[in-house]
Amino acid sequence: MMMLLTRMGLVAIVAGSVLGNMMSPHILKRAEHQLSRRDANPLTLLYKAHNFSVPVDHFHNEEKYEPHSEEKFPIRYWYDATYYKPGGPVIALSSGETSGEDRLPFLQKGIVNILAKATNGIGVILEHRYYGTSFPVPDLSVKNLRFLTTEQALADTAYLAENIVFEGLEDYDLTASDVPWIVYGGSYAGAFVAFLRVLYPDTFWGAISSSGVPEAIIDYWKYWEPIRQLGPQECIHTTQDFVEVLDGIVIGHKNDTERITKLKATFGLPNITETTDFVAALANYGIGAWQGRNWDPAVSDTTFERYCGNITNTTLIYPRTSTLRSSVESLIGAAGQEPSQELTTKILNWIGFTNTTLVNSCAAKNQTQDQCYSSNNQTYYDQQDYASQSWRSWAYQYCTEWGYYQTGSGVPSDIRPLLSRTIDVPYGSIVCRLAFNITTPPDISVINRYGGLGINYTRLAFIDGQADPWKEAGPHASDALKRLSTWAEPFMEVEGAVHHWDENGLFANETTATLPPEPVKAVQNAEVAFVKVWLREYWSTQCKVKMSDEYMKT
Repeated sequence: MMMLLTRMGLVAIVAGSVLGNMMSPHILKRAEHQLSRRDANPLTLLYKAHNFSVPVDHFHNEEKYEPHSEEKFPIRYWYDATYYKPGGPVIALSSGETSGEDRLPFLQKGIVNILAKATNGIGVILEHRYYGTSFPVPDLSVKNLRFLTTEQALADTAYLAENIVFEGLEDYDLTASDVPWIVYGGSYAGAFVAFLRVLYPDTFWGAISSSGVPEAIIDYWKYWEPIRQLGPQECIHTTQDFVEVLDGIVIGHKNDTERITKLKATFGLPNITETTDFVAALANYGIGAWQGRNWDPAVSDTTFERYCGNITNTTLIYPRTSTLRSSVESLIGAAGQEPSQELTTKILNWIGFTNTTLVNSCAAKNQTQDQCYSSNNQTYYDQQDYASQSWRSWAYQYCTEWGYYQTGSGVPSDIRPLLSRTIDVPYGSIVCRLAFNITTPPDISVINRYGGLGINYTRLAFIDGQADPWKEAGPHASDALKRLSTWAEPFMEVEGAVHHWDENGLFANETTATLPPEPVKAVQNAEVAFVKVWLREYWSTQCKVKMSDEYMKT
């Protein structure tokens, strides 16, 4: 999915998209560590991986891809034909900026399963170039990343849809020329499938963009607005109080090295050299955890709830922090505020929470605090193998095309920010300079030419979470034109939802009176209904085999 806390997918690494974590440089390493420790996905035993060869370079007339390539490479995919009946559609999920294996749960019991079952379709997961095992190059050096662009990846999907023969289903023509393809994606992949529908309308009959981000934005300070407006207000206001204390010191006393060192030491993080790395780490393990929330307890990240529970408690939770009370009072005073007992106690609880998360997790890895949280480790950035440096792919994409640096500096002066104003675009783009020697802003025009906030097309649905931090980069943004939802162009906002909550699903025996929540069930039922309408339209307008009445009815 997934900067600062580029949390698209990713994800968010566990619960959804990494863009979902579009991550600050040091958070990239945290994500990579999480991925490397992830247990092998048991669904790979249930669903066999297949490969289909696509061109490395679809655009031989464009200079930016020189030297061009005539080669092909394997794109990985998985499919489930359990519910397939001849004439049924292909329901294909774009994996986006992560391994396709991470999307297999949606084939088993999520949105792909739901739609395939309802339409007698075949469910498919398609891996994106430069992720998982779908690499057209031997390493992720800068010269070999030239083929990693959104337009090349879009062309991959179109080429595959127009030419694929599914292993074991060779007797059926399941290409887009003979059956309807409905594509689904969440977060970055949500924008991706919207672009597929606009660019390749004769190939993809319909598309569902969930939490899609079709508007590329360099300074994406609005990431924090849905959290500020819809998050638990006591937690929000307390976080804003904390930021005023932090910035009162790191900005108000920016040349007072001794005072800033004391601030870091009070939080147990004296060895994070750069002050901005320090305040960014605090935000990521606190307010930045909002996106990881999910309605499904099995995949939801509880960090945000634990953070809020700690910092809003006016009773001291961590007795060991009591010895820091005078230090905290001194810091509050230095920031120009009155060190009340309530604010002091809340900050002490914040310090205790920080020690149980940032400090302890780093110590457990036997790494220095700079190794865990620094943005300036050139040795780390110089590694280019995709086996251990898979983070480079998405970082390269947002450095070159997407942006989305989630800043505190961009927050208007009349809004109290949720993270330090020292977190700015230059800080967010450190990885661009050090890993790829990119010193210019991302060329967001190559993305926004597809329509941005105003993107629309018949049989292109937009499903967004009411409380999604990425909402301001899509058609439900506050600055976007208001739309009506129709069968042809569904436009729905899911009450209380965060990042592509409609993607998850449960087995029948896992459902309860409250799971899935009513808003999620309602939107998934709506998706089934409008996809069936689209399919009726397909068969009524195509000179093809007539589908049975049973299949055609809603």
